[in-house]
Amino acid sequence: MRLTQQVKAGGCASKLAPGSLRAVLDGLAQETDKNLLVGFDQSDDAGVYRVNNDTALVQTIDFFTPMVDDPFTFGQIAAANALSDVYAMGGTPLTALAVVCFPQDGDLDVLASIMRGGLAKMKEAGCTLVGGHSVRDAEIKFGYAVTGLIHPDRVYTNGGARVGDRLVLTKPIGTGVITTALKQGKAQPAWIEGATRSMTTLNSTAARILAQHAGVHAITDVTGFGLMGHGREMAMASSAMLEIQADQVPRLDGALEAITLGTIPAGLLANRDYAACVVSVEGEVEDHLCTLLYDPQTSGGLLVSVAPENAEAIVDAMHHAQIPACLIGRVLAGKPGIILRQG
Repeated sequence: MRLTQQVKAGGCASKLAPGSLRAVLDGLAQETDKNLLVGFDQSDDAGVYRVNNDTALVQTIDFFTPMVDDPFTFGQIAAANALSDVYAMGGTPLTALAVVCFPQDGDLDVLASIMRGGLAKMKEAGCTLVGGHSVRDAEIKFGYAVTGLIHPDRVYTNGGARVGDRLVLTKPIGTGVITTALKQGKAQPAWIEGATRSMTTLNSTAARILAQHAGVHAITDVTGFGLMGHGREMAMASSAMLEIQADQVPRLDGALEAITLGTIPAGLLANRDYAACVVSVEGEVEDHLCTLLYDPQTSGGLLVSVAPENAEAIVDAMHHAQIPACLIGRVLAGKPGIILRQG
């Protein structure tokens, strides 16, 4: 059974459009609990709640439909994606609860393989699975609610970017268009192999390196809203302008070719509707490359705003650890938004 043929949209491309979600969240009353250090007001990656002066909880939930055909691999990707939100806040994953949606008459061997894949990645992260919840659903969906620990004074958010900072991206983009190409039978095996390798790689090593270096001011993980959508949220939360050199953004092999083939996920179009209003293009930026910047990522990398004097050392340390991090831009003063330029 090809899992990608059982669903309408795969991975983070199946998420609710960011504009629709934001419209609902803006209508909710904000929490006033003084121990809530990070809530949903700035669309951050996870919530952070202070337990005492030395300990806070990092809490997140993430689940989605299959974007690859192999059940074990799908489970691994779902786990890596859910864990990423904790790493983006600077936390250490502690426990997880599985979220399962599965057809009543579905093949239970498939479900078992999905859960084994997720458990393998949770063990790699040192995160303990403590239970979960399941419901009957015509479409397969899987993921986790993850709880981590962090010191209240060492929380990273998407709102700390400072003027003059350099922008670092730790993984290439393109998982959305490539997995859509897989679903449509247009993807080359090498494209799927590269995308799968990226999606199953934890952001734990990148997070550890960031914790070891000074000058890190803001972090967000690039997932369903794409680089432009999550960049928009960082710019708004930081009251700053992000300048991104489009040709410096790392991309997976086959990503631009997939766009040429027309394998555009609906999530990409929703992301463009959400973020394009704050994005300006200066100079010649190739159309397909510009489109790719809105691609919804599944288990994507970390977008980091770091002091310029520390940026090269961080990238070098990541390269030494086999992380394909790249410097992709800088933070400028000005109206919150994004400027795209060709380097």
